[in-house]
Amino acid sequence: MGSRNRRDHNHRRTAATSKIPREGFSFETKIKILITSLCVPIFLLCAVLLWIEHVSLSLIIGSLTTLGLVVLLVASIFLEQVVRPLQTLANVVAALREEDFSFRARGAAPQDSLGELAIEINQLADAMQSQRLSALEAVALLRRVILEMDAPVLAFDELSALRVVNPAAERVLHLIAARDLGRTADELGLRKILDEPDEGITSIEDQGQQARWMVRRSSFRQRGVPHTLLVLSDVSSALREEERLAWRRLIRVLGHELSNSLAPIKSIAGSLRSRIAQMPPENAASFERGLNVIESRAESLNRFVQAYRQLATLPSPMLKRVPLPELLDRVAVLETRLVVEVEDAQSVSLKADPDQMEQLLINLVKNAVDAAVNEREEAGLVSKPAVRIRSRFAGDMVSILIEDNGPGLTNPGNLFVPFYTTKKSGTGVGLVLARQIAEAHGGSLELRNRMDVIGCQAEVRIPIVSPEREALHRPEIPENEPGTVRRGA
Repeated sequence: MGSRNRRDHNHRRTAATSKIPREGFSFETKIKILITSLCVPIFLLCAVLLWIEHVSLSLIIGSLTTLGLVVLLVASIFLEQVVRPLQTLANVVAALREEDFSFRARGAAPQDSLGELAIEINQLADAMQSQRLSALEAVALLRRVILEMDAPVLAFDELSALRVVNPAAERVLHLIAARDLGRTADELGLRKILDEPDEGITSIEDQGQQARWMVRRSSFRQRGVPHTLLVLSDVSSALREEERLAWRRLIRVLGHELSNSLAPIKSIAGSLRSRIAQMPPENAASFERGLNVIESRAESLNRFVQAYRQLATLPSPMLKRVPLPELLDRVAVLETRLVVEVEDAQSVSLKADPDQMEQLLINLVKNAVDAAVNEREEAGLVSKPAVRIRSRFAGDMVSILIEDNGPGLTNPGNLFVPFYTTKKSGTGVGLVLARQIAEAHGGSLELRNRMDVIGCQAEVRIPIVSPEREALHRPEIPENEPGTVRRGA
C-alpha cells in the first residue's frame, strides 16, 4: 500500500512538474557528470601506472574492469543516498500540497543536513494537519450553528444564485434546499431582499400576515468567488412595541384633553336642564332634546376614551398555572348567542394571567360570533353559523384556535391598527388589546382566513407550564381533522 501511494504521488508530482519548462541539466544528470569527471582521471592514471609497470594487457583489462565495476557500485550507492531522500521529501511536499497529511519523511535525524530538512518538513506537515483539522471542525460547527439558528440565513454568489440556505430561511421564505439551491434570486422571487441595503427593513408575507424583517448584509469569498451573506432578523415585535408606545403616549394625551373638555360640558348640560321648568313650553321641548343629544354624545365619547385608556394602562401579567380545558370551558359558556363548541382541549396548563387570558379569549370569541351571526347574514351566506375552539401543541407552546364560518377577513393589513374597526359600534380596541396581552405573555396572536371553508381563524400561542413535566405524548392535530366535542355553551 505504501509503495502504491508513493507511486501515485510520484505520478502526480511528475504530472504537476511536467508543465514547468526545464532549463539545463537535471540534478541527477549533474551528479552523474560529477562522478564521471572524478572517475575518468582515476581510470587513466591506473592504466598509465599499469603500463609503466609492464603489466600484461590482459591483466590491465581485468584490473580496469574490476575497478570500473567497483566505481559503478560506489557511484550508484552514492547517487541513491543523495537523490532518494530528496525524492522522498518531494513526495511529502506534494502530498501536503494536495492536502494529504498522512505522509512523513523517514530518516529525520538531527546533526544532519537532510535529516534537519526532513524534521522541518515533518513538523510543517503536523502543523498543517492540525490547522486542517481545526478548520474542518470550525466549518462543521459553523454549519451546525447556521442549521440551528432561528434567524433565516441566505448566501448568493456573484451571479445572484442561491448557494446557502438554512431551515429557518426555508420555513420563512417557503424554499426547499434540494430544489432551490443554484437558482437565481429573480427565479425565487428574492430580488427585493437581495437588493435591500444593510439594516434595511423588508416585509414578508407569511400565512396572510405581513411580518417585517431587518436584513443584515456582509460579504465573503469561497474559492475566490465573492458571495453575499444575508441574515434576516424578525423585528415585527420590536416595531410593534415602538408603535404601541407611540399609541400609548397619543392616547394618554388625547384622553387627558378629552376628559378635561367633557367634564365642563356635562356639568353645564346638567345646569341648563334645571332651568327647563322656567322656560315657555314651546321652547322647553326643543331645548331638552338638544341637552339630551349633548349628554348622550358626551357619555359616548367618555366611554370611547375609557376604552382606549385600557391600551395605555394594561398591567403586567401575574403569571400563574392555568389549566387549559377549564379556561376554554369558562370562555365558551359566557357566549349566549351561539353554541361555542370546545374540541381537542389539550390537558396542559398555561403559564398565564387568568384574568387577562379570559379577556383575550372573550374578545376573540365575541368577534367570531359577531362574524358568524351578523356579518355572514349581511354577506348573504346561508349555512348554519358555527364557532369552535380547539387547541394543539406547538413546541413548548400551545396553540388555541378560534374558528368561525363568517365571511372572513377583507382587510387583514389593518386588523391591529388602533382606532380601526369595521363594526358599527366597534371601538377598534379589542384585537389590539388581545395581541398586546398575548405578546406580554411571550406568545403571539395571528388572524387568517380559513383554508377549508369560508371563515376566519384566530390563533393564540401561549407558553405552557414546565413542558418536560406535562404529558410526554403530544400528537400533532391536523389542521382540519374533526375532534370530539367536549362541551357546548
